This record gives sequence, structure tokens and C-alpha cells, in this order.
Amino acid sequence: MDERARLGLIAAALLGYAGLSHYLTAQAADSVWSLLAVLGPMAVIVLIGLWRSGQQAVSVALLLGMVVLAWRLHRGGVFDPAWLYLAQHAGVHVALGLAFGSTLRAGRQALISAMAERVHRGLSPDMAAYTRRLTGVWTGYFFGMALISLGLFAFTSLETWSLFANVVTPLAMSGLFVGEYVLRYRLHPEFERVSLVSVIRAYSEHQQRREDR
Repeated sequence: MDERARLGLIAAALLGYAGLSHYLTAQAADSVWSLLAVLGPMAVIVLIGLWRSGQQAVSVALLLGMVVLAWRLHRGGVFDPAWLYLAQHAGVHVALGLAFGSTLRAGRQALISAMAERVHRGLSPDMAAYTRRLTGVWTGYFFGMALISLGLFAFTSLETWSLFANVVTPLAMSGLFVGEYVLRYRLHPEFERVSLVSVIRAYSEHQQRREDR
């Protein structure tokens, strides 16, 4: 299977999951099965990340806490589970904003610059400046999405917020990613073209290097 076919299948699976998440959040937010389906994947990623980074005790404690919370929610009367959906969506975006933004401090290499350096095996001055600005764009995007999420949750219905969180969010991220890709080679045709697979591999290598420190 070639790269385009694999990306197509991944995109279709993600769209299907986005639609399912929106339906479950809007129609059955207080169901334990909805919580597992919508929040479960991110919870698994967090737990694996903690375990791989050497924080096994924290990972086990968090897992036990999640099990207890799910059981209490199943019994009813703890709190509105919609707050968990908000915490995941806004929290993930704030965390990403902090992760990207923290690398923009003076004397540090921007996150996207570090990944681009791995892909291209070195950066020209123009590419280093461009990837640093791009890191700033993504930082603003993540914080902006978190603020919109909080505003919609506070002032609109859960269904409207769910549509934004589960459907609009992945489409917006994809749009920014594709739009930047197209604009990059219009503004800088001299930049070496790379595949999405190479970018994902570079990010994985960057995360692995951080975990090994």
C-alpha cells in the first residue's frame, strides 16, 4: 500500500472517529461507554507516555484513578461528565501551546526547527527563521483553540461545543497543516520537499530523544 492510500485510510478513520465522538458527546455524555470511546484514546496516550518516560508509579496511580472515576460516574451523582470532555480538549491544546511556546524562549531551538533539522539533516538560515515563525503560529493556534473551546462551553450548548471540539477541531488542524504546506513552497520554492511520513518520523524521533535524556 502506497503512502497516499495509507494517509487516505488514516484520514477516513479519523473522520469516522470524529463523527462518533460528536454523537456520543452530544447524545450520551454521561454514559461510561461514551467516556471510554471519547476520552479513552487520549488517556491511553498519556499513560503510555508517562510509562515510557520512567514514571511508572504515576502511570499506575493515574490508571487506578481513572478506573475509580469511571465506576463513580457509572453509579451517578459525582459531577457533570461534560467537564471531563472540556478538560481533555482545552487541556490538550493548552499543553501543546506550552510545549511549542516554551521552545521560543531566547537561546532555545524552536520545536519545529528541531524536527525540520532532523528531516533535512541541517537548516539554512532562511529555513531556521521560517520554522521558528511557524512554531509561533502553531503556538497561537493551540492557545486560540483552547480559548474558543472554553467560550463555547460556557456560552453555548453542549452539542454546539461538541461539534467544535470533535469535528471542527481536526478539520481546522488539517486545514492549517495543508495550508501551511502549500504556502511554504509558494514562498520558499527552494526548500526541500518532504513527505508527511518523514515529518511524523521526525516528531517521533524528537520525542524519543527527549524521553532518553
